[in-house]
Amino acid sequence: MAHIVIDARELRTSTGRYIERLIHYLQQIDNANKYTILLLPKDYPAWQPSAKNFAKKECPYKEFTFGEQLGYAWFLYKLKADLVHFGMVQQPLLYFKKSVTTIHDLTTIRFRNPSKPAWVFWLKSPPYRLVIWWAAHKNRTIITPTNYIKDDVANFAHINKDKIVVTYESADEITGKATPITALAGKDFIMYVGRPQPHKNLSRLIEAYALLRNKYPSLKLVIAGKKDKLHLNHFATAKKLGVADGLVFTGYITDSQLKWLYLHTQAYVFASLSEGFGLPPLEAMLHGAPVISSNATCLPEVNGNAPEYFVPTDVHSIANAIDKVLSSAQLRQQMIQKGHRQVNKYSWKHMAKQTLTVYEEALAPR
Repeated sequence: MAHIVIDARELRTSTGRYIERLIHYLQQIDNANKYTILLLPKDYPAWQPSAKNFAKKECPYKEFTFGEQLGYAWFLYKLKADLVHFGMVQQPLLYFKKSVTTIHDLTTIRFRNPSKPAWVFWLKSPPYRLVIWWAAHKNRTIITPTNYIKDDVANFAHINKDKIVVTYESADEITGKATPITALAGKDFIMYVGRPQPHKNLSRLIEAYALLRNKYPSLKLVIAGKKDKLHLNHFATAKKLGVADGLVFTGYITDSQLKWLYLHTQAYVFASLSEGFGLPPLEAMLHGAPVISSNATCLPEVNGNAPEYFVPTDVHSIANAIDKVLSSAQLRQQMIQKGHRQVNKYSWKHMAKQTLTVYEEALAPR
């Protein structure tokens, strides 16, 4: 029986959905190994193991801190693990025992958060690049969610692609009854859900929406998700273009409200410039929404022939793709059917089985 430690310090983030699903299914498929799940103090009370061979341990070391580099390394050595799985690239440089790392994407080193001062990006970028490069070299195996990211990491870190294993992620159905958003009931709308970070390309999406308003004067653009400072920038863009009256920021919504949006939207539009996997389009497909997507990075690999694609740096390309879908009920129905077929190709349980194989190979003597 091997002792496997899984770093789940990002359990309650968007990245954490991957690690939470991995742990969930490992508890179903592996009763041969002993697991210790590392959780931040804020997450420790809520998560409980469901299998006897799984235990949890509080881990107070936040990412990108001196504590992570020094205290966390010593913390890991004391656990005497046979293998550590870092569910994100953030990890102590001085931990040299057997480990594997999941690198979800390289977005953080390529896009600056405009809500923070520029110097923060320039200060953090070099050490983050070092951590990615070093993790790629010192870990026995690197896991990526797509072949696109596999190639990206191999080229960035100058490592052999044979060291990288792709484990596709999946989407989860939102169970229970859909809860209407009263202000949108009976309205025609297209939508996006997620954070408004620069690489999500919402400014161009709003510009494309402005081009469509003459043909579709009653159409709303719904941007769902918890509001932050960046929403003010996007509202200013919409106001400048004269379409602020059609832009709807929902703020935080429940899963049941999100389900309602998916079920009633004319289309889900994903204008992203860069993704590691891109769960939202698959989630939209799962709930019967036609998906109109950027053709950037890994998105065609993940979404196949289900979406209507556009060039994300070309506002007219975005607008034309949306117009094509909105103007044809028959096309929307075909896209919905293709979407259901596409999303059925993916499985969290299969991802967990692939990851367990990675563990077994990493534990084997070399």
